[in-house]
Amino acid sequence: MNSVRTTDEETVGAQQIAVVTGAGSGIGRAVAVELLTAGWAVALAGRRPEPLEETAALAPAGAVALPVRADVSRPDDVAALFAAVRDRFGRLDLLFNNAGTFGPGGVPVEELPYEAWRHVVDTNLNGAFLCAQAAYRQMKEQDPRGGRIINNGSISAHTPRPHSVAYTATKHALTGLTKSLSLDGRPYGIAVGQIDIGNAATDMTAGMQTGALQANGETAPEPVMDVADVARTVRHMAQLPLEANVQFATVMATAMPYVGRG
Repeated sequence: MNSVRTTDEETVGAQQIAVVTGAGSGIGRAVAVELLTAGWAVALAGRRPEPLEETAALAPAGAVALPVRADVSRPDDVAALFAAVRDRFGRLDLLFNNAGTFGPGGVPVEELPYEAWRHVVDTNLNGAFLCAQAAYRQMKEQDPRGGRIINNGSISAHTPRPHSVAYTATKHALTGLTKSLSLDGRPYGIAVGQIDIGNAATDMTAGMQTGALQANGETAPEPVMDVADVARTVRHMAQLPLEANVQFATVMATAMPYVGRG
Protein backbone atom coordinates (compact mmCIF):
# COMPACT_ATOMS: atom_id res chain seq x y z
CA MET A 1 0.00 0.00 0.00
CA ASN A 2 1.59 3.24 -1.14
CA SER A 3 0.13 6.68 -0.55
CA VAL A 4 1.33 10.26 -0.50
CA ARG A 5 0.11 12.93 1.91
CA THR A 6 0.90 16.38 0.54
CA THR A 7 -0.80 19.64 -0.31
CA ASP A 8 1.72 20.92 -2.83
CA GLU A 9 3.35 18.69 -5.41
CA GLU A 10 5.77 21.45 -6.35
CA THR A 11 7.37 21.45 -2.89
CA VAL A 12 8.73 17.92 -3.23
CA GLY A 13 11.60 18.89 -5.48
CA ALA A 14 12.86 21.43 -2.94
CA GLN A 15 12.78 19.04 -0.01
CA GLN A 16 15.32 16.59 1.28
CA ILE A 17 14.23 12.98 0.92
CA ALA A 18 14.53 10.33 3.62
CA VAL A 19 13.75 6.64 4.01
CA VAL A 20 12.95 5.45 7.54
CA THR A 21 12.65 1.70 8.05
CA GLY A 22 10.60 0.32 10.90
CA ALA A 23 8.54 3.50 10.66
CA GLY A 24 5.31 2.02 11.96
CA SER A 25 6.16 2.24 15.65
CA GLY A 26 8.63 3.23 18.33
CA ILE A 27 11.85 4.97 17.38
CA GLY A 28 11.13 4.73 13.66
CA ARG A 29 7.78 6.47 14.03
CA ALA A 30 9.24 9.19 16.25
CA VAL A 31 12.10 9.89 13.83
CA ALA A 32 9.82 9.88 10.79
CA VAL A 33 7.45 12.40 12.39
CA GLU A 34 10.38 14.57 13.52
CA LEU A 35 11.74 14.69 9.97
CA LEU A 36 8.31 15.34 8.46
CA THR A 37 7.79 18.18 10.92
CA ALA A 38 11.19 19.60 9.94
CA GLY A 39 10.16 19.69 6.28
CA TRP A 40 11.62 16.48 4.93
CA ALA A 41 9.74 14.20 2.56
CA VAL A 42 9.82 10.74 4.13
CA ALA A 43 9.25 7.24 2.77
CA LEU A 44 7.84 5.17 5.63
CA ALA A 45 8.89 1.53 5.37
CA GLY A 46 7.56 -1.37 7.42
CA ARG A 47 6.03 -4.82 7.21
CA ARG A 48 2.43 -3.78 8.01
CA PRO A 49 0.60 -1.06 6.05
CA GLU A 50 -1.79 0.01 8.83
CA PRO A 51 0.86 1.28 11.29
CA LEU A 52 2.60 3.12 8.44
CA GLU A 53 -0.64 4.92 7.64
CA GLU A 54 -0.99 5.77 11.33
CA THR A 55 2.50 7.30 11.28
CA ALA A 56 1.66 9.28 8.15
CA ALA A 57 -1.47 10.60 9.88
CA LEU A 58 0.73 12.15 12.60
CA ALA A 59 2.51 14.35 10.04
CA PRO A 60 1.69 18.07 9.96
CA ALA A 61 -0.45 19.49 7.19
CA GLY A 62 1.43 19.71 3.91
CA ALA A 63 4.02 17.09 4.86
CA VAL A 64 5.00 14.55 2.22
CA ALA A 65 4.85 10.95 3.42
CA LEU A 66 5.08 7.83 1.28
CA PRO A 67 4.12 4.63 3.15
CA VAL A 68 5.66 1.55 1.51
CA ARG A 69 5.10 -1.98 2.77
CA ALA A 70 8.49 -3.70 2.89
CA ASP A 71 10.14 -6.50 4.84
CA VAL A 72 13.79 -5.46 4.97
CA SER A 73 14.94 -9.07 5.24
CA ARG A 74 13.61 -9.75 1.73
CA PRO A 75 15.82 -8.49 -1.12
CA ASP A 76 12.88 -8.06 -3.50
CA ASP A 77 11.00 -5.93 -0.98
CA VAL A 78 14.04 -3.72 -0.44
CA ALA A 79 14.53 -3.30 -4.19
CA ALA A 80 10.86 -2.33 -4.57
CA LEU A 81 11.10 0.14 -1.67
CA PHE A 82 14.00 2.07 -3.15
CA ALA A 83 12.50 1.91 -6.66
CA ALA A 84 9.34 3.52 -5.25
CA VAL A 85 11.42 6.28 -3.64
CA ARG A 86 13.37 6.87 -6.85
CA ASP A 87 10.20 6.95 -8.95
CA ARG A 88 8.37 9.31 -6.59
CA PHE A 89 11.15 11.68 -5.54
CA GLY A 90 14.03 11.20 -7.99
CA ARG A 91 16.74 11.16 -5.31
CA LEU A 92 17.57 10.09 -1.74
CA ASP A 93 19.33 12.19 0.90
CA LEU A 94 18.98 10.03 4.03
CA LEU A 95 18.44 6.43 5.06
CA PHE A 96 17.65 5.84 8.73
CA ASN A 97 18.34 2.12 9.02
CA ASN A 98 16.10 1.43 12.00
CA ALA A 99 14.11 -1.79 11.48
CA GLY A 100 15.03 -4.40 14.05
CA THR A 101 13.86 -7.02 16.49
CA PHE A 102 15.11 -8.24 19.86
CA GLY A 103 13.92 -11.78 19.28
CA PRO A 104 12.66 -14.04 22.07
CA GLY A 105 13.58 -12.44 25.38
CA GLY A 106 15.06 -14.27 28.32
CA VAL A 107 16.12 -17.36 26.38
CA PRO A 108 19.53 -18.81 27.33
CA VAL A 109 21.92 -19.33 24.44
CA GLU A 110 21.76 -23.12 24.72
CA GLU A 111 17.98 -23.03 24.28
CA LEU A 112 17.70 -20.44 21.50
CA PRO A 113 16.11 -22.02 18.41
CA TYR A 114 18.04 -21.58 15.19
CA GLU A 115 14.94 -20.13 13.54
CA ALA A 116 14.83 -17.38 16.17
CA TRP A 117 18.56 -16.65 15.70
CA ARG A 118 18.10 -16.52 11.93
CA HIS A 119 15.11 -14.17 12.17
CA VAL A 120 17.06 -11.66 14.28
CA VAL A 121 20.10 -11.84 11.98
CA ASP A 122 17.97 -11.50 8.84
CA THR A 123 16.17 -8.43 10.19
CA ASN A 124 18.84 -6.57 12.15
CA LEU A 125 21.94 -7.28 10.07
CA ASN A 126 20.97 -8.55 6.63
CA GLY A 127 18.12 -6.04 6.42
CA ALA A 128 20.42 -3.18 7.36
CA PHE A 129 22.92 -4.29 4.73
CA LEU A 130 20.32 -4.64 1.99
CA CYS A 131 18.89 -1.18 2.66
CA ALA A 132 22.33 0.42 2.95
CA GLN A 133 23.42 -1.21 -0.30
CA ALA A 134 20.33 0.05 -2.15
CA ALA A 135 20.74 3.54 -0.70
CA TYR A 136 24.47 3.53 -1.50
CA ARG A 137 23.80 2.65 -5.14
CA GLN A 138 21.28 5.47 -5.53
CA MET A 139 23.38 8.06 -3.68
CA LYS A 140 26.45 7.21 -5.75
CA GLU A 141 24.67 7.67 -9.07
CA GLN A 142 22.35 10.62 -8.38
CA ASP A 143 23.11 14.25 -9.21
CA PRO A 144 24.13 15.94 -7.00
CA ARG A 145 25.90 12.87 -5.72
CA GLY A 146 26.02 11.75 -2.09
CA GLY A 147 23.79 11.37 0.94
CA ARG A 148 23.75 10.08 4.49
CA ILE A 149 23.05 6.74 6.15
CA ILE A 150 22.38 6.54 9.89
CA ASN A 151 22.28 3.05 11.39
CA ASN A 152 20.35 2.38 14.58
CA GLY A 153 22.82 0.57 16.79
CA SER A 154 22.19 0.07 20.48
CA ILE A 155 23.84 0.11 23.86
CA SER A 156 24.06 -3.62 23.05
CA ALA A 157 26.54 -2.74 20.31
CA HIS A 158 28.91 -2.16 23.24
CA THR A 159 27.68 -4.22 26.19
CA PRO A 160 25.20 -7.13 26.26
CA ARG A 161 22.23 -7.82 28.44
CA PRO A 162 21.77 -11.34 29.80
CA HIS A 163 20.22 -13.81 27.35
CA SER A 164 20.50 -11.53 24.32
CA VAL A 165 23.01 -13.37 22.14
CA ALA A 166 21.27 -12.85 18.78
CA TYR A 167 20.45 -9.19 19.34
CA THR A 168 23.86 -8.38 20.78
CA ALA A 169 25.73 -10.19 18.01
CA THR A 170 23.83 -8.34 15.30
CA LYS A 171 24.32 -4.96 16.97
CA HIS A 172 28.07 -5.54 17.30
CA ALA A 173 28.10 -6.51 13.63
CA LEU A 174 26.18 -3.35 12.76
CA THR A 175 29.07 -1.30 14.14
CA GLY A 176 31.40 -3.01 11.69
CA LEU A 177 28.92 -2.37 8.90
CA THR A 178 28.80 1.31 9.84
CA LYS A 179 32.59 1.66 9.83
CA SER A 180 33.00 -0.14 6.51
CA LEU A 181 30.23 1.81 4.79
CA SER A 182 31.65 5.05 6.15
CA LEU A 183 35.06 4.30 4.68
CA ASP A 184 33.77 3.09 1.32
CA GLY A 185 31.40 6.04 0.98
CA ARG A 186 34.07 8.74 1.24
CA PRO A 187 34.85 9.02 -2.50
CA TYR A 188 31.15 9.51 -3.30
CA GLY A 189 30.07 11.99 -0.62
CA ILE A 190 28.19 9.35 1.35
CA ALA A 191 28.42 9.98 5.10
CA VAL A 192 27.60 7.06 7.39
CA GLY A 193 27.10 7.17 11.13
CA GLN A 194 25.47 5.24 13.95
CA ILE A 195 23.26 6.15 16.88
CA ASP A 196 23.42 3.84 19.90
CA ILE A 197 20.25 4.15 21.94
CA GLY A 198 19.61 3.08 25.51
CA ASN A 199 16.19 2.76 27.13
CA ALA A 200 14.05 4.98 24.93
CA ALA A 201 10.44 4.68 26.06
CA THR A 202 8.72 2.53 23.42
CA ASP A 203 6.54 -0.58 23.40
CA MET A 204 9.72 -2.65 23.02
CA THR A 205 11.13 -1.32 26.31
CA ALA A 206 7.88 -1.09 28.29
CA GLY A 207 8.88 -3.88 30.67
CA MET A 208 12.10 -2.19 31.76
CA GLN A 209 10.33 0.20 34.10
CA THR A 210 8.83 -2.70 36.05
CA GLY A 211 11.91 -4.92 36.04
CA ALA A 212 14.75 -6.03 33.76
CA LEU A 213 17.21 -8.87 34.34
CA GLN A 214 20.62 -7.57 35.42
CA ALA A 215 24.05 -9.11 34.97
CA ASN A 216 24.16 -10.21 38.63
CA GLY A 217 20.97 -12.23 38.20
CA GLU A 218 18.71 -9.78 39.96
CA THR A 219 15.68 -8.09 38.39
CA ALA A 220 15.50 -4.34 38.79
CA PRO A 221 13.48 -1.48 37.26
CA GLU A 222 15.38 0.77 34.89
CA PRO A 223 14.79 4.42 33.94
CA VAL A 224 13.77 5.32 30.41
CA MET A 225 13.90 8.51 28.36
CA ASP A 226 11.48 10.19 25.99
CA VAL A 227 11.78 8.75 22.48
CA ALA A 228 11.44 12.32 21.16
CA ASP A 229 14.96 13.00 22.46
CA VAL A 230 16.25 10.23 20.19
CA ALA A 231 14.33 11.68 17.23
CA ARG A 232 15.82 15.12 17.75
CA THR A 233 19.32 13.63 17.86
CA VAL A 234 18.77 11.78 14.58
CA ARG A 235 17.47 14.98 12.99
CA HIS A 236 20.61 16.83 14.11
CA MET A 237 22.82 14.14 12.58
CA ALA A 238 20.76 14.16 9.39
CA GLN A 239 20.87 17.92 8.89
CA LEU A 240 24.63 18.28 9.06
CA PRO A 241 26.35 19.15 5.78
CA LEU A 242 27.91 16.12 4.14
CA GLU A 243 31.34 17.55 4.96
CA ALA A 244 30.57 16.79 8.64
CA ASN A 245 29.55 13.50 10.21
CA VAL A 246 28.60 12.19 13.63
CA GLN A 247 30.34 8.84 13.35
CA PHE A 248 28.92 7.43 16.60
CA ALA A 249 26.46 8.97 19.06
CA THR A 250 25.20 7.42 22.29
CA VAL A 251 21.84 8.64 23.59
CA MET A 252 20.60 6.99 26.76
CA ALA A 253 18.51 7.42 29.86
CA THR A 254 20.91 9.21 32.19
CA ALA A 255 20.64 6.77 35.08
CA MET A 256 20.33 3.49 33.19
CA PRO A 257 22.76 0.74 34.25
CA TYR A 258 25.11 0.93 31.27
CA VAL A 259 28.23 2.66 32.60
CA GLY A 260 29.25 0.05 35.13
CA ARG A 261 26.91 -2.62 33.74
CA GLY A 262 27.96 -6.00 35.06
